[in-house]
Amino acid sequence: MEGTHGWRRLAHEIHLLLGLRFKEREYTRFGPATTPWSLMPRCFWCSEDPLYMAYHDQEWGTPLRDAQGLFELLLLEGFQAGLSWITVLRKREHYRKVLFGFDAQRLAQLSDDEIEVLMQDPGIVRNRLKLNATRRNAAAWLALEDPVGLLWSFVGGKPKVNHFKDRSDVPAITPEAQAMSKALKKAGFTFVGPTICYAFMQASGMVMDHTQDCDRYADLVNAG
Repeated sequence: MEGTHGWRRLAHEIHLLLGLRFKEREYTRFGPATTPWSLMPRCFWCSEDPLYMAYHDQEWGTPLRDAQGLFELLLLEGFQAGLSWITVLRKREHYRKVLFGFDAQRLAQLSDDEIEVLMQDPGIVRNRLKLNATRRNAAAWLALEDPVGLLWSFVGGKPKVNHFKDRSDVPAITPEAQAMSKALKKAGFTFVGPTICYAFMQASGMVMDHTQDCDRYADLVNAG
C-alpha cells in the first residue's frame, strides 16, 4: 500500500468498520443501530403495506377506552368476517364517510332505502347482513348503560398483557372472548362471535398480543 491513494483506501476501510452503513439498516458511528421504520420487526400478520404497518404500530394492541372508537372498531371487526383485515382497513375512511362517522344515534335510524343505497357502494363491503347488523348493533350499543365499562370488564378493567414468543402461541379464541360474545349477543348484537370478539380485544388493547419478536412488544409491556 503505497502513496496517498493507499492511505486513503486504508482510512476508508477503517471508516467502514467504525461507521457501517447499509441499505437495510443505518448505523450511527460509535452508537447503537437504528432500524428504519419500514424494516422494524413486526407481528407475523403485518404485511409491508404502509397502511398496515401504520395500523400495527399506532393502533393495534394500544389500549382504547374511547366509546366512539370502540363502537367503530366493533363494527369494523364485524365487517371483516370472512375477509382479511387489510381489506376493511383500506375501506375504513370510506366507511366513516358513508356511515356518518360511525355515529351510533344516526346508524340506529338507518332506513331500508339507505341500506339499499349502501348496497350499491363499491367502496364498502356490500353485504346485506352486515349492513343490517350495523343498524341493529347501533341500537344495541345505545341501549347499554356503560358500553366501555362492559367491554373492558371481560379483562378486569385493565389490559391483559400476554408474552407470546411467536405466532403459534397466539390463540384465536379465549374464555374472555367467549364471555364477551355471549354477553353481546344477549344484549342484541350480531356479528360478535368469539373469534370476532377476540380480534376486537386484540385490536383495542384489551389484550396485548404483540409477540416478543415484535418491536411494539417492549413498548406496550413497559407502558403497562
